[in-house]
Amino acid sequence: VQLVESGGDSVQAGGSLRLSCAAADDTNSSNCVGWFRQAPGKEREGVAAIDSDGDGKTSYAASVKGRFTISKDNAKSILYLQMNSLTPEDTAMYYCAAAYNGKGSRLADGAYEYWGQGTQVTVSS
Repeated sequence: VQLVESGGDSVQAGGSLRLSCAAADDTNSSNCVGWFRQAPGKEREGVAAIDSDGDGKTSYAASVKGRFTISKDNAKSILYLQMNSLTPEDTAMYYCAAAYNGKGSRLADGAYEYWGQGTQVTVSS
């Protein structure tokens, strides 16, 4: 599965961005897909995840809950991350991931088989 992120940009604090992740192959075959981020000097962390089957259960990191929304357009195989009320602490490279392998929680790094190259989000105060 080839994943390509887009939508990263530089914004002021309090602003919004929507990230997209397009899959060259059908991510509907992936049981779960998610967004991760890595800030300079920090480890990659899970941001949000959504199950591709069933009721589309979502999971969010505590730091983004209530501000970020993950969604998926199954017809287009595109994953989205709507980010509102951005703060400088949200500055990071954002990655999408697919094919949850069950190794840890849905927000655990290493729990996915496929990764995109990332899109940069920079939030200034």
